[in-house]
Amino acid sequence: MTLVSLRLFDTATREVRDFVPVTPGAVGIYLCGATVQAPPHVGHVRSAVAFDVLVRWLRRTGHDVTLVRNVTDIDDKILARSSEAGVAWWAWAMQNERAFTAAYDALGVLPPTYEPRATGHVPAMVELMQRLVDTGHAYVAGEGDVYFDVRSYADYGSLTSQRLDDMAPAPDGGPDDKRDPHDFALWKAAKPGEPGTASWDTPFGRGRPGWHLECSAMAQRYLGDTFDIHGGGLDLRFPHHENEQAQSRAAGYGFARYWLHNGWVTQSGAKMSKSLGNGLLVSTLLETVRPAVVRYALTAVQYRSMLEWTADTLAESEATWDRLAGFVQRATERVGAVDAPELAAAELPAAFGAALDDDLNVPAALAVVHEHLRAGNTALAAGDDAAVRAGLVAVRAMLDVLGLDPAGAQWGAAAADDRHAEALDALVRAELDARAAARAARDWATADAIRDRLTAAGVAVEDNATGARWSLAARQTTEDED
Repeated sequence: MTLVSLRLFDTATREVRDFVPVTPGAVGIYLCGATVQAPPHVGHVRSAVAFDVLVRWLRRTGHDVTLVRNVTDIDDKILARSSEAGVAWWAWAMQNERAFTAAYDALGVLPPTYEPRATGHVPAMVELMQRLVDTGHAYVAGEGDVYFDVRSYADYGSLTSQRLDDMAPAPDGGPDDKRDPHDFALWKAAKPGEPGTASWDTPFGRGRPGWHLECSAMAQRYLGDTFDIHGGGLDLRFPHHENEQAQSRAAGYGFARYWLHNGWVTQSGAKMSKSLGNGLLVSTLLETVRPAVVRYALTAVQYRSMLEWTADTLAESEATWDRLAGFVQRATERVGAVDAPELAAAELPAAFGAALDDDLNVPAALAVVHEHLRAGNTALAAGDDAAVRAGLVAVRAMLDVLGLDPAGAQWGAAAADDRHAEALDALVRAELDARAAARAARDWATADAIRDRLTAAGVAVEDNATGARWSLAARQTTEDED
């Protein structure tokens, strides 16, 4: 199937546009990844989860997707924090990079096609700088300091709709170092006291990359002069993405044709961040919350919307996840498992596809999922096995696109050590057998006592014509059950 109907909100044009790839059937995406100064909090992984849904939808609709997600492993904050910790900067960066990778993996984010580090692409950055200097768009201000001349590029400010004179000065360098206070650093001279390993020799002097240069160099290296989508968090629009676009297009590259930006995770209306002290580490959160529940919470809000993280966020997501997983489990027990080829070949409900084609409207897509969930539960109650299987396939196929299939490789039994579940099942089965024997002997007091004991332990018992079945009781919720 060829994608023809996807429409995406392009930040550059500030409108929803038909998505037409540079190369039919193939999509190149550059996603700004982590600056590994610290381990990730929930706000950091919102972008990865949001763009994971885009990648999954593009692949589901027949596209070969190349996703490049960079790692910024050298910058001022990494040097400062590693120094405070008494750890080599590169070791500090690697430690936090691994923490990000662990968070992505735990939340079911598919690995990128390429994950380049800034420090591994210094030659590409030097080539780009040389090109900009040679064409008059950049200049050497001193040994090791190279700046982009913003007034040399007439469209500077077009991505964020700003006039140059209304912008705040770039923080790089001092007033005597630059031709214009808005000029930004492509390369920074090595500073006294910094580790010698944190700088590189170039034709312009020894130093290290400015933040913006690395992404332009790596995007061109892996995706070519012109590619389809550049993505990242809303906070990156300025100055980072504005500067990326300016230096790349000044160098003669078409660069990104569409710009997509996800909203923040907020607490009490403020962007989640380390500096405000309101960051919730992913590793800490996952000590008490199932990863699938966190994934659901991050996925369920449309990617451009702000996600307010409150005490209710996880409770609501947990209740919903339990309903979805519970249906998949009951339906599978009733009609058998759905294998991967059948799931991949399943025709998705038209309304679900229309919702995702509408700028990845996940809330509307989830509404379709819940319609089929209700129909599936009705079919289970009626004993209509054909309808149960149709509902199971539809629900799992849609959730697979969202990275939320309860029976998939990430969240299903194949993804976890199931010995605890097997032991619990054996113990509960023994109790149910004892209860059945008591009922057969018309010993209602003993039978009721066993059921009460199971209920107190969080086990729900359902009696039917074939005997009793059990499941973990749903947590208390104020929402109506689907």
